Amino acid sequence: MAGKSNINANGFQVEVQYGGISGDFISLTDIARYKTPENPGYVIQNWMRTRNTVRFLGLWEHLHNSEFNYLEFEAIEKEAGLNSFVLTPKRWVDQTNAKGIITKQGRYASTFAHNDIAFEFASWISPEFKLYIVKDYQRLKTDENSRLSLNWNLSRELTKINYRIHTDAIKVHLIPEDISLRAQSFIYANEADVLNVALFGKTARMWRDENPNAKGNIRDGATLSQLIVLVNLESMNAELIKLGLSQPARATRLNKMAIEQINVLEETNLHKLLSE
Repeated sequence: MAGKSNINANGFQVEVQYGGISGDFISLTDIARYKTPENPGYVIQNWMRTRNTVRFLGLWEHLHNSEFNYLEFEAIEKEAGLNSFVLTPKRWVDQTNAKGIITKQGRYASTFAHNDIAFEFASWISPEFKLYIVKDYQRLKTDENSRLSLNWNLSRELTKINYRIHTDAIKVHLIPEDISLRAQSFIYANEADVLNVALFGKTARMWRDENPNAKGNIRDGATLSQLIVLVNLESMNAELIKLGLSQPARATRLNKMAIEQINVLEETNLHKLLSE
């Protein structure tokens, strides 16, 4: 996880770490300190040893984790609720390959959980405290979405500006002299679809057929990461056109570039990066 912030729950600080596309993770350790500052780990263990909690955690993993170990989960579920049953976050993660809880070992050991799970834990600690956490978390997300919206609009404008570089390369190197305007439009649209297929996996026409009631075009529905990559694809395709590469060769290289860059951006915390 990269990047972090703090929830101010009525004056009590709870750390939030951004998890990229997987969602945000909130410190269970900080939440537990609200109840017992000296031994937050014991509070978490007491919560996890109940049958209802085990079933809730198992259901969350079922919905979000294709690599969840159901055999180990069933064994843990059978033990849950017994007086001798003990379940630590580390045991849960190690035995079931759970993704909703993350443990940090060492001097500053702590436990984080996906916000769905963290809210459930906070409710067990104190419904009032949970409300303070949820309200300030919503404030954080509103501020974050506002920043991302501004950056999306900026990126969308950059793709439009950068498209001039793309169309100029097409005009100079791909459009023959004395060709009709209709034929020119077809070439421009065809090259735009080279980028669309490389990035979105479909042409503009295919997208319109799939979304007949949608406003705008395929690029208006792009994510921030896709718009950033699109700017790079426009520049790259312009250079490849100047080098004389065929359209199939360019399409292959652009698709590979799009996949690589999208993967990098999905692993990067854009929330933190764009707010710096």
